[in-house]
Amino acid sequence: MAKRLLGNSGLSIEPLVLGTNVFGWTIDEKTSFQILDAFVDSGFSAIDTADVYSAWAPGNTGGESEIIIGNWLKANPSKRDNVLIFTKVGFDVGLPEKGLSRQWIMKAVDNSLKRLQIETIDLYQSHAYDADTPHEETLSAYAELIQAGKIRKIGCSNFTADQLSEALRISSEQSLPRYESVQPEYNLHNRKIFEGALQERVVEENIGVISYYGLAAGFLTGKYRSKVDLGKSKRGSSVERYLDERGLRILDALDAVSNELGVKPAEAAIAWIIAQKGITAPISSATSLSQLESLVRAARLTLPSEALHRLNDASAY
Repeated sequence: MAKRLLGNSGLSIEPLVLGTNVFGWTIDEKTSFQILDAFVDSGFSAIDTADVYSAWAPGNTGGESEIIIGNWLKANPSKRDNVLIFTKVGFDVGLPEKGLSRQWIMKAVDNSLKRLQIETIDLYQSHAYDADTPHEETLSAYAELIQAGKIRKIGCSNFTADQLSEALRISSEQSLPRYESVQPEYNLHNRKIFEGALQERVVEENIGVISYYGLAAGFLTGKYRSKVDLGKSKRGSSVERYLDERGLRILDALDAVSNELGVKPAEAAIAWIIAQKGITAPISSATSLSQLESLVRAARLTLPSEALHRLNDASAY
């Protein structure tokens, strides 16, 4: 399984990043440890989290995912050299502190390092664009953190092509660190956010892309075929938007491709993302070992050109 370079960061990762937004939300610490062990034992290394995961769950305040990862690293100190830890700062989930100001970043990074129980974050990401803070302030803060050894490289998430371009311009003109990766939502059902200007920009600038929502909140697994199915999981309420004519057409194509190849629809959906121009690796989460095993198979699956064409046609707008 060939690794892929993440932009110009010098970081190399396999074509799958483990998403951990479910840690401390839909799975407990014991199950999270099992998922992490199986992920690394399968030959993968990149683990993505955020300081706000999972503040939205009842009783949580944010940082739960980082705490679990930190406890796992403490229990398995030899595995730190075999993993890359990606986390994020700045997202607004209703907490008092948010954004990309220097003041908050300096406090947030220390909080994340403490929860993760590590000395250096491999990839520190701006979780969302902050219209109230100039790029220069944010990038200058990151420069200080790189100099201090608290972070290695930086990325951004949920930035538009214009927002990314402006940040890259300032990095170049002021000799500040540049965003080496971007996290857009991208899947067979939602292709508009990434394809077009953002895809063209990342290819042109050699920016890594670690996309999220690869299975469209579980819709592309095929288990949601009607509104009756929405009660099958805690994430069912976020699936309803995909239950349209186009969504069902995509599921039909996934059924056909997966049946021909002897794989699961979810595996074909993830493999389709991995094959797209500019993509470094999709981020995907698992709540059970069987789900993780399926993601591993997806990362190792190469779709034939005919299958790619069929999925492209079915998901066309």
